[in-house]
Amino acid sequence: MWMICKKEWQQFFGSLTGYLAIIVFLLLNGLLLFVFPDYNLLDFGYASLGSFFNLAPFILLFLVPTVTMRSLSDEYKSGTFEILKTLPLKPFDIVVGKFFGALLIVAAALVPTIIYAVSLQQLSSVGGIDVGATIGSYIGLILLGAVYTAVGICASSFTNNTVVAFIAGAFVCFILYSGFDAVSKLPLFKTGLDYYIEMLGINFHYRSISRGVVELRDVIYFLGLISLLLLITKRNLVKR
Repeated sequence: MWMICKKEWQQFFGSLTGYLAIIVFLLLNGLLLFVFPDYNLLDFGYASLGSFFNLAPFILLFLVPTVTMRSLSDEYKSGTFEILKTLPLKPFDIVVGKFFGALLIVAAALVPTIIYAVSLQQLSSVGGIDVGATIGSYIGLILLGAVYTAVGICASSFTNNTVVAFIAGAFVCFILYSGFDAVSKLPLFKTGLDYYIEMLGINFHYRSISRGVVELRDVIYFLGLISLLLLITKRNLVKR
């Protein structure tokens, strides 16, 4: 499993595309949070990373599918999947190895963003940032990134076309994050069902953890969704 994980890491950073994806992610975050007026953290008058944690899920919609689009589709296209099948690995080992390899890349992209929190803490004259809420938000962001990664690998397992895998992964991630919120706001569901429909979406549980309170139901939701997606991916591999 760890051999697959290492291969995924080396494959992503073995080309200029991998470095460019990380650089663009960090550059876009930096511009939005410290340059553009609508989201500039320095204009708020108080130390908060709220804008970053609100924007990050949408920026990750493009970063994560970029990381995962080649995970399995490239193996199908190049024929190396046949070699993978000859290794003493179970299909689920391959899936989990691919998942953790891609998740490590996503985590590596998020680690430099900690400098935003450190900068605000140093610039704040009174109080500083809410450390508990910030830690909770980072936990939520990692879990969110894990779900996006599972979605991306699952999408990649359906096709040998990396572009299709990217578009499908980004679309499904967007629906899981924002789709249920949008449906819950329809007048048809204003009778009390709106709350339960909203609970089906990622955003509801991400916001809950971002408040600094890590509840068991939110963790179970994320882990359950990841497990379901990885099981679907494993089923696709077995079929092939």
